[in-house]
Amino acid sequence: MSVFSVATSLFFVLNALGNIPFFVGILSGYPVKRQRKIILREMFIALLILVLFTFFGDQILHILGIDSCVVGIAGGILLFLISLTMIFPKKNHLSTPHREPFIFPLAIPAIAGPGAITAVMIYSQQTHNISWMLMPIGLAWICTVLVLLAASNIKLFLGQKGLIACERLGGMLISLIAVQMFTRGVLALFEQSLIHCK
Repeated sequence: MSVFSVATSLFFVLNALGNIPFFVGILSGYPVKRQRKIILREMFIALLILVLFTFFGDQILHILGIDSCVVGIAGGILLFLISLTMIFPKKNHLSTPHREPFIFPLAIPAIAGPGAITAVMIYSQQTHNISWMLMPIGLAWICTVLVLLAASNIKLFLGQKGLIACERLGGMLISLIAVQMFTRGVLALFEQSLIHCK
């Protein structure tokens, strides 16, 4: 796996284009300068969460007694379900919160949701180089920040139909990633079973 391929996968999992209507709806009641500060703050919190799970995800799994191959299987199923919601989105009726959003719902679960956390943990296990993972995470994060900072302009340029088309394309790509994760997890579990039988 290359840095670019993992970064591209993570970018689609973070679903920046799909989150544009959500961010615009949540932050519509704030001035543009304040919106940008909120987006940057929430994105830094999301980055911190993803990095923590990249470095300490294996230890958490070890404490819980969960094999890495099981995470691949569960992660594949979870990402596949997320891809279905992107391909067949439900209508969300958003209202501006009374208080400024902090951590929830923008950092978690909009950006650092279960799918993104699972993805960074699985890629970390597959690459066997946690420090290397910081590069694709950083690239995907920077691209996501740039998209969300320009959310209002992108929504105006692409329109609602354009955003839906981009989100569905991302959903299709994530579904392929999900099937690959699931397959690798099943094969790893099968290999472990054969080793224990011998």
